[in-house]
Amino acid sequence: MRLLPISLLYALLASVAYSEIAEKRTGDIEVPIAEDVSDGPQPTTFNGVKVPVLPEIDGEKFNGTINEGYWLVKHHSPWCGHCIAFAPIWQTLYEYYYTSKPVPAGSTTDSASTSMNTFTAYYNFHFGSLDCTAFGSACTANGVGAFPTIILYNDGEELKRFEGSKNMKDLSDFVEDVLETIRPGSRPIEGPNLPKAKDNTSPDYQGPELAPAASTGEKASTIEKQKDQKLTPEVSMDAKAPIKTKSPLKATPVKKKATKPTKAPSTPNPLGKSLSFTAESFQNLVTMSQEPWFIKFYAPWCGHCQSMAPNWVQLAKEMKGRLNIGEVNCDVESRLCKDVRLRGYPTILFFRGGERVEYDGLRGLGDFVTYANNAIEIGDGVKDVDASEFKEMEEKEEVIFVYFYDHATTSEDFAALERIPLSLIGHAKLVKTNSALLAERFKITTWPRLLVSRDGRATYYTALAPQDMRDFRKVLNWMQSVWLPIVPELTASNSREIMDGKLVVLGILTRERPDEFMIGKKEIKSAALEWMDKQTTAFQRERQELRDAKQLRIEEAEDRNDQRALRAAKSIRINMDKSEQKEVGFAWVDGVFWERWIRTTYGIEVAKDGEKVVINDEDNRRYWDNTVTGNSIMASRTSILETLPKVVISPPKIKPKSTISSFEKFFFDIRGAISGHPILSIGFIAGMVVSGFMWGRKRLRKSKGGYFRLDEKDGLLGGSTNGKVD
Repeated sequence: MRLLPISLLYALLASVAYSEIAEKRTGDIEVPIAEDVSDGPQPTTFNGVKVPVLPEIDGEKFNGTINEGYWLVKHHSPWCGHCIAFAPIWQTLYEYYYTSKPVPAGSTTDSASTSMNTFTAYYNFHFGSLDCTAFGSACTANGVGAFPTIILYNDGEELKRFEGSKNMKDLSDFVEDVLETIRPGSRPIEGPNLPKAKDNTSPDYQGPELAPAASTGEKASTIEKQKDQKLTPEVSMDAKAPIKTKSPLKATPVKKKATKPTKAPSTPNPLGKSLSFTAESFQNLVTMSQEPWFIKFYAPWCGHCQSMAPNWVQLAKEMKGRLNIGEVNCDVESRLCKDVRLRGYPTILFFRGGERVEYDGLRGLGDFVTYANNAIEIGDGVKDVDASEFKEMEEKEEVIFVYFYDHATTSEDFAALERIPLSLIGHAKLVKTNSALLAERFKITTWPRLLVSRDGRATYYTALAPQDMRDFRKVLNWMQSVWLPIVPELTASNSREIMDGKLVVLGILTRERPDEFMIGKKEIKSAALEWMDKQTTAFQRERQELRDAKQLRIEEAEDRNDQRALRAAKSIRINMDKSEQKEVGFAWVDGVFWERWIRTTYGIEVAKDGEKVVINDEDNRRYWDNTVTGNSIMASRTSILETLPKVVISPPKIKPKSTISSFEKFFFDIRGAISGHPILSIGFIAGMVVSGFMWGRKRLRKSKGGYFRLDEKDGLLGGSTNGKVD
């Protein structure tokens, strides 16, 4: 026992001496020190891509976490044996889908968060887990009665539950069905090639491409050297030597990997023909590709399809080498057409990168070519412009959407922006800018910001939160409400959009008289701008009056110390959505091209009468073509602005004319009365039916009788006892 302290002291001195010797041998070698590793799960790697930790959802924030997109959530318990056995399958399933690419793009290892070509961004589909031991109330609220339970949520609402064997194949089939409903035609027909539980690569993974080596011999010698090398201090000492051994690396820089493909991109539509698709070729060439395609879906027996066929063939020739043209025979590929959800034949769709938009224009060759040219322009994404480029665009384009961004604009904002151009084909241009001059011109103080410039006049998109700028549907709905020019040309494709639901100041002009045409169009535009200014001023004045009235009520309640009245006054909402006046729009129409329609509807022949203006109310099938003095409304700012106020008030001071015949107007008025007062109309019709039933019942009772008359022939006293008749 007495020798124990001495032995300990000896061991301590020996360890110190050994450490000094090791220090001298290793010299300046930096020995890696293991960092502190937390006890929680760590990111993994699958198919060469770093996979973040599977989200473990906080039960207290569960509803807020899953309120957007699709969420497949595993409800489990750490002590549950089935959950423990199922955990590797769930983890591998998550890793496989997280690293999968909806559109094949080679064996690269891009991060999933930087591109729209990722599983999460493409499908807006997420995986998650919820610990029911830690957050029992959340699992109870979701109706979880056993572990593990897998539930699919969509925008915070339960969509369906997984039922079946919890193996990789059945789970994948469940996920594939959901993905196919999100993006029809985007999933492989034969199904995915699934890994096994705990695998870190999928069976079809090829591995990352290697950088080109100087020669095969060098590559082999390098590999052999790496095998023979041992981790010794001498190796590190060699690494500290002057960098002579690094010179061969200069011959094969790794940066050349980005420029390795020397193959030129494939030429679209090389033969100038419309390609006929099958379901398989459609998936490979359209759904799983980033290439743009203009495709018609038709049926051979359809008369409209037959009429359009020659123009479609000619379009393919016109777009040779520029845009892919295709077609699908829906009699043969009925399943494909059903998945596309067609509403009729022919249906023409433009596809690009998994997104699609329906062509709703005319079916002439010129209309097709114009649309196709506009579609080609969006291939490079949203164009970035400066002040000078934007000024040049204003001289050519009537409507331009401008997206202002700065250094703090996120990738999510840009990803949402890139989804928009497809829906703007043929309507307007979309550009982005970080120009300080443009920001100063349009008084931009917050970023990102979206506006539309129509003839230099800005209208701003109101975003109350950052999410509003990323809400693709909300942004697109706003764009559709303002993408027409201030004075658009009325055509067959946009007539409903222009005429329905408002009063329209319609200039009837002709291009055959260029001078009068330019003057008339300029006068109508001047009248439109002035009317818009007046309406904006009136709107602001009315809103201020409502605000003042609300403030007076609040002050009055405070003076009387009436808390109930004060709360009622503060709860008053100022709603400016409902207006007594109809919206007023402006447009012009080619009076020569639409001569027959204009003559039969408005009684105007522009060749004889010259340029005229009518104010049309399509909802009530009426119009005004005279001023308050009885003269015709001319294509001049003064004439239009003098007449409009007399027409927009209710009732109008100028008597309108009808665009339909008296016979048609009779039935139109009846339909309008029924649609305007549905409850009263139902009551009136029910009363008429009941009255008719009662009247008919009374007549029936009189004719057939409900009692005997004694003096009738067939009554009790109607005949003589001896059978004789006088």
